[in-house]
Amino acid sequence: MTFNIGLGVTGGIAAYKAVEVLRLLQKAGCDVTVAMTRHATEFVQPLTFRALTDRHVIVDDYDPANPDPIAHINFSQNIDLLLIVPATANIIAKFANGVADDFLSSTYLATTAPVIIAPAMNVTMWEQPATQRNVEQLRADGVHFVDPVAGELACKTVGTGKLEDVENIVSQALRLLNAKTQRGKDAKADLAGEKLLITVGGTREAIDPVRFISNHSSGKMGFALAAAAADRAASVTVVAGVTTVEPPSNVNVIRAVSAEQMHEAVMKELPSATIFVGAAAVADYAPANAADAKIKKEGRDTMTLELKKTPDILADVSRNRHDGLMVVGFAAETNDVVGYARSKMEKKGLDIVVANDITKEGAGFNTDTNIATIITHTTETELPLISKRELGDRILDEVIRLRQGQSITN
Repeated sequence: MTFNIGLGVTGGIAAYKAVEVLRLLQKAGCDVTVAMTRHATEFVQPLTFRALTDRHVIVDDYDPANPDPIAHINFSQNIDLLLIVPATANIIAKFANGVADDFLSSTYLATTAPVIIAPAMNVTMWEQPATQRNVEQLRADGVHFVDPVAGELACKTVGTGKLEDVENIVSQALRLLNAKTQRGKDAKADLAGEKLLITVGGTREAIDPVRFISNHSSGKMGFALAAAAADRAASVTVVAGVTTVEPPSNVNVIRAVSAEQMHEAVMKELPSATIFVGAAAVADYAPANAADAKIKKEGRDTMTLELKKTPDILADVSRNRHDGLMVVGFAAETNDVVGYARSKMEKKGLDIVVANDITKEGAGFNTDTNIATIITHTTETELPLISKRELGDRILDEVIRLRQGQSITN
């Protein structure tokens, strides 16, 4: 299938990378039309993009050379994706606040296509509270981000603000488009209006700067559930610990390495969530006193670690739940699986608990399949060996069933 992509280029030194993005999209079979801000043309001439696309490059609706006098409307309605590479702090601020004072910002307001933004700017500009507020607003509006990475910037400073690799930008764009196509074929939209907050992966608790306590969690189950929810039209935010797989392209990802960081991120995002799923394998204990320097083994035949309990994220979510919040937990056990899972559900006030025996072949960590029992206060559904994505949909089916029951009761 051929995708029509609107490529927006804004005025930063990374503008030349947009040429590489264009070529990679074309190699993938996409039809690309380019729009530029005036400042972008100071870094790369429109002629470059015109030569590569064989079509007019739009900078100004009212330019006499523009063949379409209402281009921001026609352009915006004829694309499958609006991709901004690079995105300056200025264009992010315009998008977030509904400013439409040039062709690209007007196009953003007029389009119904999904939007991906790949920012690039000075580290201080990226970390400014104003920029981060604008980014969070756009994420809440459903805009997807390919976040900048750390490295040496054009201004010779080192920090986060460098444009992500063009290959990764194109890969995420194509994944989003393919997922959207698949949703159009066979997916439900029964989670429209729901805001799902999910923890994914394992946590690392530092012993010293080079050693840590962790577990075997890969994040596969949590990401599969997040992808399923997004494909069913939910707005999804993932708080991800350490994972071995890439997150879905159509979810918002917040990284948190330790249990404490994950707890802080969850409690910050919780007020806007309608469904919380605790799918992360959070460490129950962490070293009480992590060393500032690497602990040397010379003269030590043994080492004793004093451990302290980490924050209980699932219990705290349940204790701080607001009206309408549904709470789903996971119980990975090795014996008396259903018994322990039911006990966890009662102690922590969960609506649903997903129990799985990690000793069974094909279940547990680092597999693409799982064997689980979905437990509510009144039902117990035992499932055979199925893919984690299918299990994610079965869990969401149960969420919908309970939600409909709440509506009838109310």
